[in-house]
Amino acid sequence: MSNLLRQDDQIPLYIQLKESLRGSILNGDLKYGDKIPTEAELSEDFKISRITVRKAILELVEEGYLVKRQGKGTFVNKRKIERKIVHFLSFSDACKANGLTASSKIIKREIIQPTAKDIELLQLEEGDALLFIQRVRYAGDSPIMIENNYYSYKKFHILLNANLEGSVYSVIEENLNIQPRGSFETTLEIVRASEEEVELLHTSSGEPLFYMETTVYDQNNEPVHRGKQYILGESYKFIFQQ
Repeated sequence: MSNLLRQDDQIPLYIQLKESLRGSILNGDLKYGDKIPTEAELSEDFKISRITVRKAILELVEEGYLVKRQGKGTFVNKRKIERKIVHFLSFSDACKANGLTASSKIIKREIIQPTAKDIELLQLEEGDALLFIQRVRYAGDSPIMIENNYYSYKKFHILLNANLEGSVYSVIEENLNIQPRGSFETTLEIVRASEEEVELLHTSSGEPLFYMETTVYDQNNEPVHRGKQYILGESYKFIFQQ
């Protein structure tokens, strides 16, 4: 969690603090049941008034991210109620359906250690690592999405050196005969663009983004990858179908 707020930014300080705290919850730095610092400690750490801190915390409580316990403090709450997105369509296919050409810029390809959640969701074998691939996805000339995907390194190590400027799913299918088919669960939330998202998506600080988490499975219902995507809200519309 960054302790630097932009004093000269158009985004109010309480919103900046709110998004910093929410970001720490979403990425797992703050977990369910963790006690957050007191108003006085946050005020000192971020060099802002306690009134500003109180307003940020109140909104996070109202949105269900935090819960206050009298005499004990403020704690990270259970995650919000989740709603499934039942239709699976890759970014490349979505662009094609809308008459646009999809392309990608690779930002990172790294071998990293998995978390307990990664091991569970990706059914990783003992000793396996994660292949983390971050790309910016473009529709035409416009950056639309930051794609953060996590794969079993043992199973998908060919992606470390493959050409991934187009569809990763096509590379997987052509080389491994694995067909990504869909997700059993996908979560979708609204967040505001942080410094990284501003830089990669060429957008404004605080711009609303869709934040989507999913685990994609293949034709045999075996996990392909975990995905954590940030999508420009002004450029994307999700359609829910029953």
